[in-house]
Amino acid sequence: MPWLKLFLPFAFGYFISYLYRTANAIIGPVLAQDLSLSDNALGLLTSTYFLAFGLAQLPLGILLDRYGPRRVEAGLLLFAAAGSALYAQADGLTQLAIGRGLVGLGVSACLMASFKAFSLWFPPERQASLTGWIMASGGLGALAAATPMEMALQLTSWRNVTMGLAIVTLGVSALLMLLVPDQPKSASSGIHFRDQLRSIADIYRHPHFRRYAPLAFASTGGFLAIQGLWASRWMNVMEGLQRAASAERLTIMNLGMLAGFLFMGFFATALVRRGVNLAKVYQYSMLSALLALAGIIVWPGSGGLMWPLLGICFSLSNLAYGLVGQAFPVSHSGRANTALNLLVFAGAFGLQWGIGACTDLLQYLHWSAANAYQATFGMLLTLQIAAFLWLFKGSPTPLNPNSR
Repeated sequence: MPWLKLFLPFAFGYFISYLYRTANAIIGPVLAQDLSLSDNALGLLTSTYFLAFGLAQLPLGILLDRYGPRRVEAGLLLFAAAGSALYAQADGLTQLAIGRGLVGLGVSACLMASFKAFSLWFPPERQASLTGWIMASGGLGALAAATPMEMALQLTSWRNVTMGLAIVTLGVSALLMLLVPDQPKSASSGIHFRDQLRSIADIYRHPHFRRYAPLAFASTGGFLAIQGLWASRWMNVMEGLQRAASAERLTIMNLGMLAGFLFMGFFATALVRRGVNLAKVYQYSMLSALLALAGIIVWPGSGGLMWPLLGICFSLSNLAYGLVGQAFPVSHSGRANTALNLLVFAGAFGLQWGIGACTDLLQYLHWSAANAYQATFGMLLTLQIAAFLWLFKGSPTPLNPNSR
């Protein structure tokens, strides 16, 4: 079957997923002014996407292994379209939160369905490069959510923008149904649902999985929390940038992220064939991410260099999905990836809301906005350092010889 027939529909799906995920970094301040929302309310609203997305991950893994990526992603995208339409019509926090939650649920399969499709139809040595290419499509979505989104808001209202996204989402769902073939009949389809649930518990107990779990929560989830909302607020408060300048800075950060994804797409397969240890690449990228965030906190003026570096490091953090998957057979690939993704989005939800709540609390205690943001980001960095050190706890676990 043609490569593009399998890849492009999933690429469009992940593009729209990432666009939804990061759009509130630009739409949020406009919406907050329009509806008089506090930082705490804005953080809660934006993070409902991550809450719904995360809650969907465990049943999603079972559905992907059982029914295949085509049907699951195309069906869920209908919820995203409905949520975006509701968001466009909302006049209060409750309706906005429900709409954004439906969007989160609706796009929850976009990346994991891609990974499942790749594990079904492509050989193992191509997995890392395919991951890079699909993540690059998400990077393009993040770019579209920065300066292009700002330009769209200058031409029309945020309500019209989100209604337009609903229409595009319906188109992506149709594309998946028309172009992508059904999965071959898999071993999972004959396994009892109760046994599939039990296998998820086994995944969470696996020592190899638990080595990567804290970093998935604190670092990958933390970056999503910052990228989707708080980076633009930091740039305004700490760097004195206005909305258009913040959008440009976000675009540069997202270009760094896209560059990392493209590096994986072009070179990851060749590196694996040459014997490069991708676990080491992951470790060094996470260490660099810690240093970049520390630079942003201690020297806010260094953001022009550190934000793009953080974007590059985040792109390489997605190597964790493949590294975790090596411990499990291909029949469990959907469940293993979504188990890790649940932790990522639990971190994104909790940290995105928590940053807003913490900065509001500190300012209520008469801290300046600058000191409140600096202290809150410092607490996030401390959590990430602890998670990074946990990665080296104990000895590496032997991998499953039947994994792909």
